[in-house]
Amino acid sequence: MTASPPLSVLLPVRNGEGVVRRALESLSRQTFSDFEVVVVDDGSTDGTGEVLQSLAKEDNRIRVFPREPMGIVPALEFARAQAGGRYLARMDADDGAFSERLQSQMDLMASDRRIVLCGTGIVYFPRERVREGALRYESWINGLATHDDLVRDLFVECPIPHPTFLLRSEVMELVGGYREMGWPEDYDLVLRLWEGGGRFGKVPEVLLRWREGEERLSRTHSAYSEDAFRRCKVHFLLRTHLRKGRGVVVWGAGPVGKTFARELVAQGGTLLAFVDLDPRKVGQEIQGVRVILPDEALLLPGAFSVAAVGKAGGREEIREALRKGGRVESEDFVVVA
Repeated sequence: MTASPPLSVLLPVRNGEGVVRRALESLSRQTFSDFEVVVVDDGSTDGTGEVLQSLAKEDNRIRVFPREPMGIVPALEFARAQAGGRYLARMDADDGAFSERLQSQMDLMASDRRIVLCGTGIVYFPRERVREGALRYESWINGLATHDDLVRDLFVECPIPHPTFLLRSEVMELVGGYREMGWPEDYDLVLRLWEGGGRFGKVPEVLLRWREGEERLSRTHSAYSEDAFRRCKVHFLLRTHLRKGRGVVVWGAGPVGKTFARELVAQGGTLLAFVDLDPRKVGQEIQGVRVILPDEALLLPGAFSVAAVGKAGGREEIREALRKGGRVESEDFVVVA
């Protein structure tokens, strides 16, 4: 029996006739060559199947599994069940990998056995379609270089782009693989790995071209909406930092803070107060609790603080105030968006 390669790339696709060839060709050109690509054709109705069969004949590392339409999570789990590698990587059918991507990530994983998941830097394309918000997100992603960086911003958004994932398959099995929870499956997986004590890594170089466009699943499906991300964040905060029933002070009485607080209470959390500097809000009640100034908030014993403001500059100001007040990030407070 031929041994499985050490790395399996999971690639689900539906109706990707116009893009999947480039994605798979970018994998075929990798400097690291000992891998397989497990492609799940998730009910395509265009010419995707013919393109995949042609590519599989050109490169025997490509394994194609046509299926009835299942959706992204069942397709990923089906692909994982077919994969033989000790490591699993992700790739989307409309993206492109730089030739050094897999080698760089495998080298990083080999260098530190504590790392369970690593990613890379990304660049959005085509650039003419990349708007200001995506550029800010790209800059944020590429600015996170270490495990501490990634964990520090873990509740802002998913700090490792899903198409750059490379992780140990044994750890993936231990946490139960991908699951459908009504929120992003990649973020859910990252948070479960973190909850279990996993360490993250990052190849700082840009090694993935990430396609931008309004038709992306993350732009169109309710599981990737702001509400879904918020439900996910609160769920994991309650399981981790707040598991002993700590009350929460929300720093920011604007739209981000208010919607976060409502979700926190809806999931059974305890809201103690809002913090704001606006004199029109201070002393008022919002959602049944007082709006107080930072100095008063720092006197509340045992409270866990959540910095919940929309602008990155505002989040950094709150971070600085909490640190000066003797609070330790990821122990006494987190930042959300």
